Amino acid sequence: MSDDSYLGWLVSQTPTRWWHDSGDPHELERALAHGASGVTTNPVLTYQALRAQSEYWRPRVGQLDPHITPEERAITLMNVVARHTAARLEPTYRASGGDQGYVCAQVNPAKAGDREAMLSMAHRFHAWAPNIAVKLPVTAAGLDVLEECTTAGITVTATVSFTVPQVLAVAERHRRGAVRAQSAGIIPGRCFPVIMIGRLDDYLREVAADNRAGVSETDIRQAGLAVTKHAYQIFKAQGYTAVLLVAALRGAHHMAGLAGGELIMSIHPKIQAVLLEPGVPRQVGIDQAVDPQVIQRLSSLRDFCRAYEPDGMQPEEFISFGVTQRTLATFYDSAWVPLQEFKF
Repeated sequence: MSDDSYLGWLVSQTPTRWWHDSGDPHELERALAHGASGVTTNPVLTYQALRAQSEYWRPRVGQLDPHITPEERAITLMNVVARHTAARLEPTYRASGGDQGYVCAQVNPAKAGDREAMLSMAHRFHAWAPNIAVKLPVTAAGLDVLEECTTAGITVTATVSFTVPQVLAVAERHRRGAVRAQSAGIIPGRCFPVIMIGRLDDYLREVAADNRAGVSETDIRQAGLAVTKHAYQIFKAQGYTAVLLVAALRGAHHMAGLAGGELIMSIHPKIQAVLLEPGVPRQVGIDQAVDPQVIQRLSSLRDFCRAYEPDGMQPEEFISFGVTQRTLATFYDSAWVPLQEFKF
């Protein structure tokens, strides 16, 4: 690992860990050289990897059965990318005793309310490799499946998640599932609750513009940070074993504000490149509070309050939260459907 880079410093000198946010095999090698200890993929990243490196993946996919269903085609392609990447990360998984080295595989975004379908896919994806973290959406149905997965020893990344109430619900259901697993003599699955920090900022920016709210761009850029820091404080106080995973960064400011926390940052290669430039300050930012006046201004937005307050939403509201619907639609329309139709 290159300790002289910002990312190397982050891993060697702070409790923060980071995962590579891409399915591209060539980008992965550079990330591992700078201390990446996991890979977060989703349908979008899988599709992008297959398109960008078709010559690399074609022989690894082989001849697809022309008679398989569209969903089976998508799952088969995800299987190839996920298993190939998981094999590359398995040494990290083994060396860390299962603490790191995970690769994500996401269930069909169109099934976010279908408990039976998601649980079936979770068991199937779990069997692909020992270091697969099954990605489930943080909906009421997803929470039920998450608890069952934890009980069965299946590791989960809880995604399509943007808010304090969502990650708290995840941590509580993971805790409940862990108790059930231990009672049955099973090692509980691990859990990584996601906050898609940049997607929340993007969404609130549009809400603020539409409402003509007195919220500046500087305020908006701190909205996801405020939510994540609030969640982090609660996680520490409650002693949850689930580990926050911060994804969808929109710039170095997101990394700088959370550096030093006992959490995982999912970093896309574009953001990695910024962080690897010379002169990036190596400072711990997790304990620097967001200005209360900024939070006060952001609180004029109802959806910020829903995201920031622990009781801002109930689980049955998660699926209808605006940015949840937007993200599920993006994952399905822009990636899952193209995977179902993908041909080399």
